[in-house]
Amino acid sequence: MSAHCQLTGAEPGFGKKISHSHRRTSRRFDPNIQRKRYWLPGEGRHVRLTLSAKGIKAVDAIGIEAAVARIRARGGRV
Repeated sequence: MSAHCQLTGAEPGFGKKISHSHRRTSRRFDPNIQRKRYWLPGEGRHVRLTLSAKGIKAVDAIGIEAAVARIRARGGRV
């Protein structure tokens, strides 16, 4: 499962970890990605989406139909 949100497009960020001695090593900041299943009443089926925590809150606010429409408008497959 890639660390990528289907709704918001959140992806990992990259940076440096700095130790006590100030030695720098590469690190990765992953978004909080969850797999969630929703009932899509318009199509009469369940859809499984890979969403960040912010994406889950957005689905709760705008509704699953609008969220799926946004994902498809971005070119995503549902």
